[in-house]
Amino acid sequence: MLGDTPYSAAEAERLDRLIDDINAQPLAFVVHLGDIGASAQACSDEWLIERKKQFDRIRHRFVLVPGDNEWSDCKQPLERLVRWRALFCVKPARYCEHRRWEAEGWVFVTLNVPGSNNNVRHSEHAGRMRVVMAWLDEAAKEAEAHAGLVVLMQANPFITLPRDGFGELRNTLARLAEKRPGRVVLIHGDTHVYRDDEPLPGLRRIEVWGSPIVSWIRMSISPQGGVRVNAVR
Repeated sequence: MLGDTPYSAAEAERLDRLIDDINAQPLAFVVHLGDIGASAQACSDEWLIERKKQFDRIRHRFVLVPGDNEWSDCKQPLERLVRWRALFCVKPARYCEHRRWEAEGWVFVTLNVPGSNNNVRHSEHAGRMRVVMAWLDEAAKEAEAHAGLVVLMQANPFITLPRDGFGELRNTLARLAEKRPGRVVLIHGDTHVYRDDEPLPGLRRIEVWGSPIVSWIRMSISPQGGVRVNAVR
């Protein structure tokens, strides 16, 4: 797992070396949690195309989550999200960034929930969040027959502003974690600080490194032992 990088040409070079390290590991998949550049860069086709070339070097199954710097913080957010989907979705379509798969008895689900307060001031917020919540609900129901649920998204939903863009999502995570304590894991980026804690009772939260640190965390999972993290740096 990695996120919030690269934010500069120098970080892009370090990311190339990191990809070499990742390729040398026996991994089931790799997830980048969004913000693949600073907003001034990531709002442009040129920067996104260069990052796609980089990510194509990863030999493992690769999953990319959209971050606010790629679309919601851009001047034309919906146009940029369409472009992101065209570049990074296997089959570009509306909400194709929402993915779900099973590994080692756990259900993994990606959500398009970006930073900058989840784009709550834009008219697109309500429609997207209806889809997000429905997708999360489906994943949670599927996970009931599995070891647990891992939720992957870009935003740190524990940053609250007067107009809170994450309230409904936090309430749902709290409900799921109360029902299955220790079996719901949220992994995100956004605030560039490594964390492994419990912000809600029963919910394990892991935040990946971010710029200026170009690194990753390696996770191992099992139906019996849960999720174990090695915060490589």
